[in-house]
Amino acid sequence: MTDCIDVHTHVVPENFPAYAGRGRDVPWPSMAEAHACHRHVMISGKVYRTVSDGCWSVPRRIADMDGMRVTRQALSPMPELLSYWLPLEDARVLIRYLNDQIAAMVHAAPQRFVGLGAVPLQDVDSAMRELEYVRTLGFAGVEIASHVNGTSIGDPRFEPFFAAAEATGAAIFVHALRPAGQDRIVGPFAEQAVCFPGDIALACASMITGGVAARHPRLRIAFSHGGGAMAILLPRLVHAWSMTPKAKEALPESPATTARRFYYDQLVFDPAAVRFLIERFGVSQIVLGSDYPFVMGDPDPVGATARAQLEPATLAAITAENARRFLGLK
Repeated sequence: MTDCIDVHTHVVPENFPAYAGRGRDVPWPSMAEAHACHRHVMISGKVYRTVSDGCWSVPRRIADMDGMRVTRQALSPMPELLSYWLPLEDARVLIRYLNDQIAAMVHAAPQRFVGLGAVPLQDVDSAMRELEYVRTLGFAGVEIASHVNGTSIGDPRFEPFFAAAEATGAAIFVHALRPAGQDRIVGPFAEQAVCFPGDIALACASMITGGVAARHPRLRIAFSHGGGAMAILLPRLVHAWSMTPKAKEALPESPATTARRFYYDQLVFDPAAVRFLIERFGVSQIVLGSDYPFVMGDPDPVGATARAQLEPATLAAITAENARRFLGLK
């Protein structure tokens, strides 16, 4: 099988520990039985999502990977489990549990999996300590959300965390979560369909406009879902930078220069859109992503990329070479 690395997949543990904190009405997750090979993720007494056993079962996941022609997956938590809204002590406990669960999956099949853990980014010092911990586990890095309780990741308060990631060579994978604009959805469409593209673009833009990415050029950071609307937004940012003296004073390089150092998965569901990502950001910055095992994902990311009718070298870069560089794999 040709080497294919999927950087965008998610894990939900089969079970969660019982809540042992001191808070009241804390939205601590639990699991409940569902239909065959599925379980309900329960939060605050309600079903948040029904998930398949591919979320936690190593044999099931590997069988599905073989069917998808994927040789290796980066494992990151289901974004809702990042838990930025939990009290800090509770978040630390839950995130450590998630990281240890991912580590166990990686240990069970180290040639097939690489870890992207979680950090309690609502407290930067705690996040930096957990980043150190996941690196001791051998993880490539961590997954973070597009914002932390409404504050974009490009805000200066998070810069020490990104500086630590740059210094240690940790990869950062950014995923939309609780996106802006949910109150404006019309019709029976999920937030993942309508609001994720705008939310991930806001996160990506904030890393540029706040100057964090320019100040940390060796930071390896990837944005899910093709960076959402970022490919369309970027020329507007470049124009604003060119025409606004204060923007040029604040940012020493063009937004396009910064954006082309980022990585973006090709999970955009259209061959023309994949080609547009390559044109906008460069062939070296596009990586494979499936969103396995969720319904809004792509069960055939390799085929979807191939349908873009790319040159063999370009296809090889997107399906494996770029991911190895992003994840720091040999």
